[in-house]
Amino acid sequence: MVRIGDRPVGPGHAAYIVAEAGVNHDGSVDKALELVDVAARAGADAVKFQVFRAAELTTPSAAPATYQQAAGVRSQREMLARLELSDDALRAIKARCQQREIELLATPFGVADVERLVRLGLRAIKIASTDLNNLPLLRTAAETGLPLVVSTGAATAGEIGQAVGRLRDWGAGGRLVLLHCVSRYPTPIAGANLRAIRALEVASGVPCGFSDHTVHTQTGAWAVAAGACVLEKHFTLDRTACGPDHAISLSPRQLRSYVWAVRQVEAALGSGRLGLSREEREVRALARRSVVAAAAIPAGTVLTAGLLAVKRPAGGIEPDRLDELVGRRTTRDIPADTILTWDMIG
Repeated sequence: MVRIGDRPVGPGHAAYIVAEAGVNHDGSVDKALELVDVAARAGADAVKFQVFRAAELTTPSAAPATYQQAAGVRSQREMLARLELSDDALRAIKARCQQREIELLATPFGVADVERLVRLGLRAIKIASTDLNNLPLLRTAAETGLPLVVSTGAATAGEIGQAVGRLRDWGAGGRLVLLHCVSRYPTPIAGANLRAIRALEVASGVPCGFSDHTVHTQTGAWAVAAGACVLEKHFTLDRTACGPDHAISLSPRQLRSYVWAVRQVEAALGSGRLGLSREEREVRALARRSVVAAAAIPAGTVLTAGLLAVKRPAGGIEPDRLDELVGRRTTRDIPADTILTWDMIG
């Protein structure tokens, strides 16, 4: 189990839902604060932003992804420069998170960004899939002593194993959560590969979740049923807005539906313990059967199978003990259809 703030994260606990605001603030602090409000109203456990300096993250020639080009983006650096969050902006966002009682998380993209988050007092760090092999960033994040949530999109099984091994070597193994992630935007349902969540947990030995890049509201619930203990889902104020991630994000209403569906499936999954539940007791008492007298039986009668029947309700001698009654003698007169109890039998 890992703990993010006061919240335990891992098997046996409610899924930790991260509402991924990412860069959907469009560079506006006011929009960022509104995104915090939306995430809190939806019932998410945390809201997450991305922290970077564009000039330190990309070269001038870095091209945007196809889905970003479709949104009108022509240059990664120019796009990201408009989406940077200053330290003042981050402080304002953190204050709003404290006011709304929702955890603030962030994804740093460089060593200096990790240091900014530590100064800000964040209680966990998210590592993007793209930085799974970024040793300087991983090492710096591990050295913070904070819980690390690490996505694994577009990585080979070997690369994932290497990253986990490094983080363990740097002392972060006991505070590590991995997220199964498909780095396709949006991810089609047939590409979600939710069985990989359990496979990742078995292979790594750490709690695992799902970084969900589909545009559906049910996939978080399905992922929880598949074993996810953390969920991360993009959301926006307006899916039609111009920007790199709006079109692949959920609307505020959809985010509420997403969280609701997760909590419903958790309730349905229950504890997993076998045995009689509280909800079944009434039906058990009414619908199970007892051994009854098939006809009037005088006192002193030696019981035969023909004198016995099995009928509802429960509460008397149980049917699986019927054979024990044959050959025994009654101690009193027993009217027909009377439920037998052991004090009637000698």
